[in-house]
Formats: sequence, structure tokens, C-alpha cells
Amino acid sequence: MTNIQFIAKSVPTAVINIQNTVQLLQEDCTIPFISRYRKDKTGNLDEVQIEQIAKSQKEYEVIVKRKEAILKSIEEQNALTPELDKKIQQSFDLQELEDFYLPFKKKKKTKADVARKNGLEPLAKIIMAQNNDDVDFIATKYLNDNVINEDFALQGARDIIAEWINENSYVRKQLRRLYERKATITTKVVKTKKDEQDAQKFNQYFDWSEPLTKAPSHRLLAMLRAENEGFIKFKVEVDIDEAYNIIDELILKGQSPATPHVQLAIEDSYKRLLNPAISNEALQEAKAKADANSIQVFANNLGQLLLAPPLGEKRILAIDPGFRSGCKVVCLDEKGDLLYNENIYPHAPQNETAMAMKKIRSMVNAYQIDAISIGNGTASRETEFFIKKIAFDKPVQVFIVSEAGASVYSASKIAREEFPNFDVTVRGSVSIGRRLSDPLAELVKIDPKAIGVGQYQHDVDQTKLKEELDNTVIRCVNSVGININTASKHLLSYVSGIGEKLAENIVNYRSENGPFEDRKQLKKVPRLGEKAYQQGVAFIRISNAKNPLDNSAVHPEAYAIVEKMAKDLKLSVNDLIANKEKTALIKAENYITPEIGLLTLKDIIKELEKPGLDPRKSAKVFEFDPNVKTIKDLRTGMILPGIVNNITNFGCFVDIGLKESGLVHISQLKAGFVSDVNEVVKLHQHVAVKVTEVDEDRKRIQLTMVI
Repeated sequence: MTNIQFIAKSVPTAVINIQNTVQLLQEDCTIPFISRYRKDKTGNLDEVQIEQIAKSQKEYEVIVKRKEAILKSIEEQNALTPELDKKIQQSFDLQELEDFYLPFKKKKKTKADVARKNGLEPLAKIIMAQNNDDVDFIATKYLNDNVINEDFALQGARDIIAEWINENSYVRKQLRRLYERKATITTKVVKTKKDEQDAQKFNQYFDWSEPLTKAPSHRLLAMLRAENEGFIKFKVEVDIDEAYNIIDELILKGQSPATPHVQLAIEDSYKRLLNPAISNEALQEAKAKADANSIQVFANNLGQLLLAPPLGEKRILAIDPGFRSGCKVVCLDEKGDLLYNENIYPHAPQNETAMAMKKIRSMVNAYQIDAISIGNGTASRETEFFIKKIAFDKPVQVFIVSEAGASVYSASKIAREEFPNFDVTVRGSVSIGRRLSDPLAELVKIDPKAIGVGQYQHDVDQTKLKEELDNTVIRCVNSVGININTASKHLLSYVSGIGEKLAENIVNYRSENGPFEDRKQLKKVPRLGEKAYQQGVAFIRISNAKNPLDNSAVHPEAYAIVEKMAKDLKLSVNDLIANKEKTALIKAENYITPEIGLLTLKDIIKELEKPGLDPRKSAKVFEFDPNVKTIKDLRTGMILPGIVNNITNFGCFVDIGLKESGLVHISQLKAGFVSDVNEVVKLHQHVAVKVTEVDEDRKRIQLTMVI
């Protein structure tokens, strides 16, 4: 099987599209570049499909490499038969390959090894042949100093047979199928831990059983966490008689004097070797699926969060609210640079409300503030009410912003580099303000796991999680494009083809030479070669550039085509851009070249209509219910406005203006069955919910969706 045939099994598209995509990836083209600027070669595959091709290609390479290692090892043992070689060559299933290799794998000394050393393998072969031989009598011929009697000899022979059964690839394959169809999860509480406070959050799993195939990812991960923390014992098992029947059909050859010994070996092989191995495989496979599911939920949420509506280049006063320690206030200019910082104490115990109002009014006027951003943590609602009592001289919008991860950013190396002369409280407030201005630019500085929009993110495969989240950030950054003259080093590092080192070089070049005036200047950045330029240049924007295309998503390799389009219409490029009436006259098929096809040309014409358009919507002010300040104010039946602030497989969490978010279970999202929460709601969506249950002691709020 070729790599293209292997990839085609998981990516349903024409073979030529896969071939071209693999070639582009091997030429070190990035996924955003391929999906945006090589559509005619890929058949318009999107980023997700191209990522799948890249993953499948890596998987194929891993399998080929493993095959080579297995064949070499077996060959070195002089055990590679033509039949086995053919089986290995034809297999592209890692699990099956490991089954073929199992009899030849170096392992710790086993019971079978001891029996072989004692000369009992010939006896095992006689028993396994299941002829009409008197095996009890034959066993007497294998007695020696280490094999003291017939029972000892027969036990040793059975140990060898048990290992043969364990290493039988057909047996393992059939048992796997049984586990796939009928495995059951069973959990029991560890009695000594039952009454511990931390154990109570897992109390539904103190005595639990369900089919492994029916366990949703969040439940499986919860059970595994409970086991890891020592609160429950966890087993994956199938009906033992059904397992024995499967092995019997493959191993037994009818009735003979050897049959009871083979049956004993089967039972021993299953209990001691096969069941522990296959049940662990089944669990690991289920865990891998649960991980993939949870990682996808996290990636979807992260993507929605990063592409949340920005307020744009406005002057912002940001507040990190607090009671005893006061509210940390910063003023930021249009670019997010810090202008001023101060502490105010409008709440108890100081209650310096009048003085705090005076200071806020003064800062809003002095720094020409357009909007106020308040973190949604402790004292958030109280601070919002306080701010709304102030009579400003001009309209000032007030926003509540998620401060999840702000403390992580404020203590990070990135924050220390940005604000070496300020403490963590000031840095955290700056982050709260910048999140309102441009969530994408600010949130890329924070480890996604700290943003709090996933489920069981600390329990899943961390390597796969990081890979998927990095891909999500790259997708989001490149879908928006970045202003090269204002972007931070961290934001630049996610641009197609750039990376951390080149991002640092770009920022240094900008500091030494002033703002970039055109895209060609990128070539002057140290170590930024032709390949990096090709991959990244179209994702950067230069406002007020000499060439207006430098502030668009049109790639420089297509500038000549745009100039020809303008010339054919007897216009300048400047006059063609944003001129919908004229762009409608362009016939894309007239400009096809060997390098640039119809799909890319249609994208170019669409971009000319609205060059550099930010795909994100604008931020909107949201009003929580002013009568709900704490969980004690909630009553069953209340209908409240809220914002979706997290999405999981089992429902979504809604911020209703309290420290505690409420849960809308998947069954309460709408009438009828819902298979995917994302089909009904999106992160940051404004909704109306009804309170169905309030548990003040456990700080839990149950909601149902109204709108």
C-alpha cells in the first residue's frame, strides 16, 4: 500500500488532490498557505482536511518505520519465514504488526521460558497436536533433575501452550472484537476513601457499571481521574465464558486425552496473559477516543474564543476588581500601550466610593477613554454597578470581560518582557483591557489550558492536546491576518512560515528601522528567506502602504494579475479596490495562468471587493440582570440574560453575572435530541436561560435554555 492509498482511507477526496497536498507539505508549505493559496492544486481542501492528510502521512511513516524495525529484528533471529514476511509487508495496522512481532519480542523471563529450559517444549507440542496420545504416560519421559514428576512436566507444558495461545494473532484479533462490542466498565469505591470530602464529587462512580461503547468521553475521563486519585477501582471486562468459547473454537480440535490440558492452558492464558493485555488495550483505545473528543471540544471552544468580537483600536480603562485589596485600574491607548495605572477602593472595607468615582471620572477625561473593561472575577458585579453610577461627560461603554488566565499571563516571561517595571497586578489589568480591544492578539500569549474553556484538559494526552491547540491558534491568527507594525512577537510567531525566531527578528527590525512600509521589506529581515516570505507574506497587513494590496489577503505572487485586471478596466489598482461595481465585471476565467487557477482567482476578486476585512464581528455591550448579585438572589423559575462561557460534551456553562456559572445540560438546550452542543450554541453567545435548580451549599446552578 502506498502512502497515497493509505491517506485516501481517511480523507475522502480525489487521489490527485492528496498527491498534490502531500507534495506541498513535503516542500515545507504550511497548512494555512496551502488551504488559502493553493486551492487549485488541492481541489479546495480546507485546513482540517489538509491537517488530516498531514497526520495520515505521519502515521504512514511511523508504520513503515516500525515494519522495518520488526523485520530487521526477526531476521536477526533467523526466524523470518516467507509467509511471515508477506503478512508483515501487507499489514498497515500497528496493533496487528505488534501481534506478529509478539513471539519474537525480547521480554522478561516467563514461566514458559523456564519450561523450555527444562526441556518441555516437545511435550507441549505433543499436547497441542491433540492426537490420541496418552499424554500422562508421555510426560514421564520428560522427567529430569528440574522436572521431578509428571504433574510438574504437564504444568510446564501448559505454561508453554498458554504463551503460544497468547501470541496467536487470530486469538487476539477475535478477543479484541469481543471487547469492542461487549466490554463493560465496572467501578467500585475504595472503602477507606469513601468518606473523604474530595471523593464526593465522584460519588456516582462508587458502584457503577455500563458498556464501554456507551460511556461518553467526559464520563470515562471522570472515572479515570477518580481511579488516579485513589477513590475507586476500575475494571474493563467481558463475559468470561464467551471469551473462553472464542478461544476454544480457534484452539481445540475435538476431544482427545490432551483436551483437558489444552483447556487448562486456555484458562490460564486468558486470565494471566490475554485478559490483562486486551482489556488494557480496550481501555487505552477508549481513552484515546475520549481524549480526541475532549481535545476537539477544547479546540472548538478555543477557536471561538480567539475569534471573539474585538472592540478595535479604542482607548480603554481596564479594571481588575477586588474588595480588600482594591481595584487595579489601568488606562491604555489605541494600541494597547499602558498610559497610567492606579488603585481605587470603592468597596468594603475601605468604602472610598466618592474618591474612587472622582478618580475614574478624571482618568476617563484625561486619557480620552472610549470604553471600560471589567474583569469577571471577585467583586465584578459590584464594580460594574459602581461604574454605572458615575456621570461621565461623554458616552462610555462598559464591558465585562473574562479574566481567565490573566494571572497566568501576568506572571509569565512574556508579561515581564512587556512590563519589566510593573508588578503582576498591573500586568493582569492590562491583559483585561487588551482582551476587549483584540482578544486574539492578547489570548495567544497565554497557555490555552489556562483559559478555562475545555473539559478534563489535564487528563488527556498532553502532546496531542498541545498539537491540536497550536493548530487552532495558527488557523485563527492566519484567518484574521495581523498588522505587522503593531503585532507582538508572540502573535507574529503564529503567522504562517514565521515561528518564534523570525518573529523576534521582525520585531527587532521594526524597532531599529521603524514601521514597515511595504511587504517587500520583509525580505530585509535577517534570516527570513524566500520560503518564509512566500508562506507568510500574504497573512500580514500594512495599513497605509504605498501599494493598497499590501493591506489585503492578496498574495504578492498575484499582484501582476490584479494590475492586469485594473488595466483591462482602465482603472488604477487603487480605484479597483473596494469598487464592487467594477469587480463584478471581472471574468476570472480570463486570468487563469499555469500557477494561479480559477478557485484562487475567485478568492482574489472577492478580496478586492472588501480588502483586509476582519472576519470577526464587533464587540457588543451586554447587560446582566441588575437584581442578581449573588447566588442567594436566585429563585427557581427566574429567566435571566447570560453569556455562554464554556462548552462541553454534556452541555454548556452560562455566565449570568455571578462568580458561579450555571449549567445547561445537553438535554435542556432545546426540544428534541441534541447530539452536538455546538450545533445549538456558540461560545460568547448571548442567551436567555431559566433557573431550574439552585444548590447554594455546593455552589451549583442548573439552567434550561429559553433563547
